[in-house]
Amino acid sequence: MENNVKKVTVAKNAGFCFGVARAADQVEREIKNAPKGERIFTLGKLIHNDVYNARLASDGVGLAEIDDVERLSNEASESAPVKIFVRAHGIPRETEELLIRCAKKNPYFSYVDCTCIFVQKIHKIVAQHNDPEGLLLVLGSAAHPEVKGFCSRFDGEVFTFEKAEELEAAVAEKKVGTNCTKATILVAQTTQNLGEWEKTKKFTKKVYTNPLIFDTICNVTEKRQIEAAQLSRDNDFMIVIGSKGSSNSAKLYSICHAECENTVMIETADELKQYFPFNHENVGIVAGASTPHDIIKEVEKTMTKENFAELLETSFKTLNTGDTVTGYVTAVNDSEIQLDIGAKVTGIIKADKITDDPSAKLTEMFKIGDAVEAFVVRVSDVEGFATLDKKRVDSDKNWGKIVAAKEAGEILEGTVIETVKGNVGVIVLVDGSTRVFVHASQTGTPKNSDLSAMIGQNVKLRLTEVENKKAKGSISSVLREERKKAEAEFWANIEEGKQYTGKVKSMTSFGAFVDLGGVDGMVHTSELSWKRVKSPADVVAIGDEITVTVKSFDAEKKRISLTYKTEESNPWTIFKTNYAVDDIVSVKIVSMMPFGAFAEIVDGVDGLIHISQISMTKIAKPADVLEIGQTVDAKIVEIDDEKKKVSLSIRVLLEEAKALAEAMPEEETVEAVEAEEVVEATDAE
Repeated sequence: MENNVKKVTVAKNAGFCFGVARAADQVEREIKNAPKGERIFTLGKLIHNDVYNARLASDGVGLAEIDDVERLSNEASESAPVKIFVRAHGIPRETEELLIRCAKKNPYFSYVDCTCIFVQKIHKIVAQHNDPEGLLLVLGSAAHPEVKGFCSRFDGEVFTFEKAEELEAAVAEKKVGTNCTKATILVAQTTQNLGEWEKTKKFTKKVYTNPLIFDTICNVTEKRQIEAAQLSRDNDFMIVIGSKGSSNSAKLYSICHAECENTVMIETADELKQYFPFNHENVGIVAGASTPHDIIKEVEKTMTKENFAELLETSFKTLNTGDTVTGYVTAVNDSEIQLDIGAKVTGIIKADKITDDPSAKLTEMFKIGDAVEAFVVRVSDVEGFATLDKKRVDSDKNWGKIVAAKEAGEILEGTVIETVKGNVGVIVLVDGSTRVFVHASQTGTPKNSDLSAMIGQNVKLRLTEVENKKAKGSISSVLREERKKAEAEFWANIEEGKQYTGKVKSMTSFGAFVDLGGVDGMVHTSELSWKRVKSPADVVAIGDEITVTVKSFDAEKKRISLTYKTEESNPWTIFKTNYAVDDIVSVKIVSMMPFGAFAEIVDGVDGLIHISQISMTKIAKPADVLEIGQTVDAKIVEIDDEKKKVSLSIRVLLEEAKALAEAMPEEETVEAVEAEEVVEATDAE
């Protein structure tokens, strides 16, 4: 087939942006000029391009994660200094503080901040407007390292969204506030789509009062996106070069595909083979900010007439039954996937030849462009397709792993996909292709349990038998080990006064047993409440999640004594916090004795009104004046902290009232009497 391409146009703004180029230059200079013995690392992937990062690795540049920083700092020495380069996307505030501390601690450990200047700008904006009561709205991906970096510099509420409609929905559902006491700040990830940004700004201005809006999309990104849209309108085939994990490359693909249906995304020129035979005349090429220029040139060269014929010649291969081929997904639905396998026929794999999991969704497992290896079952040049089997390849590959895992006693993970007839056991799918039989007695469930309840569960197991491509395993053995390990860790860390949150497992007449995570502790009835309770069921129920405190324990006898009571809920503490001697309180009479009446001050604390303190006149018994359930005012006359007793007096209040009345001027008393007479006369009439 001839090359029909008449014109290939490469975007002017394709490839490394300023920030990425700056980071790459700094690392490459260090590789050339590094002193003898120096170890060079990038903190995370320097840029989102696996091809470029692989080149750095081949040049001896290591990849460090946050957890490695302190170790590398301690290892750095005069003969083997360590230098770490911070990626262009930037880092969180906590990581920056860690690097600063390590650099101060060891002079042979240093770092170079390669954060893009446009990203640094967002760091400054967020830091300057940081407020614990504020709201930061971010148009971007919450999982992206750039967004994580600048969001870490804000202590208030942060809401991240990738489309304007997500913000609108969150506001409508009240997942994000609109009545902020402080100003609302709006920023965008530097590589965001301009159209979404404009919609976001418009909505934010409508909903929030005087929001602070900062246009933080990189101007190079703006130019790149505008140019990509125009090229897509002018060409009938678009090539987007960039890493699958690159945010700005993904945005470019979205923009191009919206204007040109024939848009593909590749990382290297070699991937173009999957799109032959080629029938397009005008080709546009754009590239993400993390794409090296030599890859762009290679793609451009591939599409020219001189190289096209050679590439086309090698793109078709002979396909035979029994071959194992690698193809790229061109279409996917939940019943099958279609592959470009570099032949004149299309590869088709039905769902039952991909996985044994009936609940699996192919649309979630695969996306366009994914590489898939499969076994050729049948080839039909007439029908134009080849029937493929992925399970067979996976099974052959994974069986070696299964055998090795059995020999090593390795713990595997899988999903329960079905039960064996008669409730004999379950089938666990490991690595998406290997079926492992687990007998009912090895499932870790109680005897005679309905095993169908396990379907869909993710489980851990150890293989017990591997023979003739059949495997048996045990879930319960792993569960036992995990319980033993958890129990050992528990007893190694338990101490009096330590709090645990657990579930009430069972109850007896004397207390409740709480599962603290594989180990049980007992809360005696007297420790369930500050008040006297007849049964544990008066306070808790089986299945309740409660927080308890260790009173005492015996590691040898495996016994733990717990308390559910806290000082904050202690009635005496509540009473002492709110009341003092001479306070007048409204109390309820709860019981009476020959020597006086007991009145409830707060729930759990009663005070005694001695018989001599009930009335100004002598009474034979409290019931002559008071009755159960009556509410009266009384004065606190004494608090005994040691015995936790309170003395109350009604009489004191009566005497104070009488003294006040007697102290009133005679005229006022006469007027008061006359007023009473008028009222009585009126009532009589």
